Amino acid sequence: MARRTKEEAAATRDSILDAAEQLFVEQGVSRTTLQHIASAAGVTRGAIYWHFDDKGALFNAMMERATLPFECAFGVLEAAGPVDPLRDLRNFVLEIFRVTEQNPQARRVFEIATLKVEFVGELDAVRVRRRQSQRDWMDHVEGRLRDGIGQGQFRADIDVHLVALGLWSMMDGMIRNWMFEPASFSLLDSGARILDVYLAGLRAS
Repeated sequence: MARRTKEEAAATRDSILDAAEQLFVEQGVSRTTLQHIASAAGVTRGAIYWHFDDKGALFNAMMERATLPFECAFGVLEAAGPVDPLRDLRNFVLEIFRVTEQNPQARRVFEIATLKVEFVGELDAVRVRRRQSQRDWMDHVEGRLRDGIGQGQFRADIDVHLVALGLWSMMDGMIRNWMFEPASFSLLDSGARILDVYLAGLRAS
């Protein structure tokens, strides 16, 4: 009985988070109340407070259970085998595009974190997490660029920090534009073509 109760509590918590995730992406975080979430999840406000102290705690729990596209893509580098900087960078960015376009939950949470929340108060944790993701991403990309210079794949005169920042900005901007109107273009296909143009400008002669 105790095990069933624990499992039921976990299922209720997940249903609350699922409802919050869907409402946050549909109407934004600030316009979504705990009553909205309770109604969508089929529970009482008391049930929400049993699991979460407030909306900020609920929001942060929703973010913590999700893996953002940038975070998903790190596995591509870890499983890449022998270092091939040009190949690794291309696959790394394309995996971010693929996850964003094809993984519904990752896309929803990323959309909430970038377009549907104000980075104030207890919700500032998402800005901190996103900033850390960017730092980690920049470190990995700059490392691959240095490896590529050493292997003669990339021009020796490039500024690896500026190149990595430009690549981040291109990628982040493409994702944001795609999220406003996903049917307007394929993020993965168009992203691959634009990325190849960007990388071509870095190649050694």
